[in-house]
Amino acid sequence: MTKAIMIQGTGSNVGKSMIVAGLIRACVNRGLQVRPFKPQNMSNNAAVTEDGGEIGRAQALQARAAGVAPHTDMNPILLKPQSATGAQLVVQGKVAGHQEAAAFGANKRALMPHVLESFHRLAKGIDLIIVEGAGSPAETNLRAGDIANMGFANAAGVPVILMGDIDRGGVIAQIVGTQAVMSAQDNAMVRGFAVNKFRGDRSLFDAGRDDIARRTGWPSLGVIPWFDQAHRLPAEDVMDLPARARSGGAGCVIAVPRLPRIANFDDLDPLAAEPGVDLRMIMPGTPLPAEADLVLLVGSKATISDLEAFRAEGWDIDLAAHIRRGGHVLGLCGGYQMLGRRIADPHGIEGPPSEVAGLGHLDIETVMAPKKHLSLKTGTHPASGTALSGYEIHIGETTGPDCARGWLCFDGTPEGATSEDGRVQGCYMHGIFTSDDFRRAYLADFGVTSSHQFDLGVDKTLDTLAEHVESYMDVDLLLSLAGEL
Repeated sequence: MTKAIMIQGTGSNVGKSMIVAGLIRACVNRGLQVRPFKPQNMSNNAAVTEDGGEIGRAQALQARAAGVAPHTDMNPILLKPQSATGAQLVVQGKVAGHQEAAAFGANKRALMPHVLESFHRLAKGIDLIIVEGAGSPAETNLRAGDIANMGFANAAGVPVILMGDIDRGGVIAQIVGTQAVMSAQDNAMVRGFAVNKFRGDRSLFDAGRDDIARRTGWPSLGVIPWFDQAHRLPAEDVMDLPARARSGGAGCVIAVPRLPRIANFDDLDPLAAEPGVDLRMIMPGTPLPAEADLVLLVGSKATISDLEAFRAEGWDIDLAAHIRRGGHVLGLCGGYQMLGRRIADPHGIEGPPSEVAGLGHLDIETVMAPKKHLSLKTGTHPASGTALSGYEIHIGETTGPDCARGWLCFDGTPEGATSEDGRVQGCYMHGIFTSDDFRRAYLADFGVTSSHQFDLGVDKTLDTLAEHVESYMDVDLLLSLAGEL
């Protein structure tokens, strides 16, 4: 019979996604068939699945830890922020419209049948599902109609382990306070707690761990040290990007403007892992560096809005100067659209109907259309003869003279556009830099010699993470606490 356990956190960014990935790989190494599940995620960094949908990238990494392909049932509700108060709603991999935050709060209860359908479908024929919560169950203002934390745990009958983050301080209050504000029914679902991100001598927290156990009545499943190799795993949260980038090192300087609605930025992980690359996240208020060899514009969930933000920072002037100095530019998806002469959104897909001038460095134009392109693809880089894979996840149709100089080829069709002088390129494909041979060939044009194997490195890091979790967390106790479905 399939069993399930849920990891909830005392807040966002306590390390739930990483610990779940480590637990999954550890249980797989024990011979179990395991699947990840997250009822509701909020992220603009989505992964495309083989069944033609999209899920949060953290669940794609967890599927990799389980040794299986990502599936839309692993993350049935995905919110993709498009503004300060609204998001695109994706249900079981497919776009289901736009929701303002207030409307979502009022209507989310209606999504529970989809969540439970995906959960029970995923559970068939396996040993264990490890579920990841979202945010914190202590957000009592969100408890009514909750589908992400205790609402799901109660509806599905899944026991919970509560995880706190000692690195941000106050972890005793985090865990004890969460118990204090939750209802008796919700507290009854909790079977234990764990403390994550400890630095230093763990024995110094023995008294704190025991105090939490005494105050809550919950057993401790471990105090988990900071995992030093976390930066080697693909990031889902845009807030992790500045910490992943390296500044001031030798090598090829790649500058990445940090746009407000940056999306599908997973090409940055393999570039950041290259010893010969100095990847710099350029934050608002900072000019694009004059010494940059390449300016990389990645995806956006709100292209026109982010283009306005780009101009407001003066980055359009910096980019033009970079090109005049002989610098190179690469735009991926939304960044590709921005590099053209015009972007039109006649249907108001990303906001009010509008039309704006692009940056004008590619002779192309884009018209937003309701159809969303979602697919996994394999192809080649004709200039180097290397193979690569990628995925498209975008709205909009792009045409223009520079499309005649497509620099990639997918499924026998040219992809992307190149400026007449060859220094500005763009395409709709994401994930292309995870292909080792292509990445090496592309970086060789900037004087970088690479031997790094990105995917192999991710798998080795997952194995190391599994060892870390096994060493510092009571996995036997966790499995004994999992509930039968």
